[in-house]
Amino acid sequence: MTPSYRIVFMGTPEFAVPALKSLSRSTHRVLQVVTQPDRPKGRGKTVVFPPVKEAALDLGCPIIQPQSVRTQDFCDAMTRLAPDLLVVAAYGHVLPQRILAIPKFGAVNIHASLLPKYRGAAPIQWAVINREKETGVTLMLMDKGLDTGDMLSSASIPILSDDTSGYLHDRLALLGADLLIQTLNYYEVHRKSATPQVHEQATYAPILKKEDGHLDWHRPADELEARIRGLTPWPGAFCFYNEKRIKIYRACQKPIVTAELPGTVLKGFSNELAVATGRQALIIQELQGDSGKRLPVQDFLRGHPILPGVVLK
Repeated sequence: MTPSYRIVFMGTPEFAVPALKSLSRSTHRVLQVVTQPDRPKGRGKTVVFPPVKEAALDLGCPIIQPQSVRTQDFCDAMTRLAPDLLVVAAYGHVLPQRILAIPKFGAVNIHASLLPKYRGAAPIQWAVINREKETGVTLMLMDKGLDTGDMLSSASIPILSDDTSGYLHDRLALLGADLLIQTLNYYEVHRKSATPQVHEQATYAPILKKEDGHLDWHRPADELEARIRGLTPWPGAFCFYNEKRIKIYRACQKPIVTAELPGTVLKGFSNELAVATGRQALIIQELQGDSGKRLPVQDFLRGHPILPGVVLK
């Protein structure tokens, strides 16, 4: 007989939405959805709902948005709910031990890597940047550490040669949702056989900032190509031309040997933008100016010619 758990779900961004939707269709009962507060976004500072709140409203789930999960009020609210399980997917804050201790059968986290590799806030981006061949999702029992808990289950997928972190994110979100239901359906079995992580094999995926998108042309072309994919859609890869920012969305490496300084635009076809790097050349295929639309390189160069010999910063 398929079990039915009373669950508090905690999540905030798009990654968590498929898991919440899968729970709502399952035999389990979502008692409460906990997500972060609404935030101002964009140049107009319009206040927007977190994606999980949008989904929870559509599903008719009760929602709370605490400013902090460390207050006595939040702890009391969770205690009153007395959930069987806490399910967490990219909530965005580390949970204190007293919250993790409330659910009868523990707290389960969906993490977008094959632990113990890529613990931390940006596992999807760093797996692409580092040119990993595969990644996946791991369900673990939460403890006081950062992604250090015993592993319940995992599933892997290949990282494709043209994957951006955005494409990979969407596939991993669906994979995590499926794995969650499979694991909960046999939760007692998984919990009894949970595997401790080998902490000596752990690697970390620190949060990315906007400045991390600034390309270093002294790096080899293949590293730059992977970095562009890993930084798309956020924080975005960029360089400067005439002190104006250019965002780069897509590129490929080309086996061109040149004595030009890294960052120098090379001679070539009029509709091509080849840039010298620390090794070989990078062919920029899609980009966006400081103000304007995201364009294929041919369309961009028609309105914004970049001549050979120019050095991109």
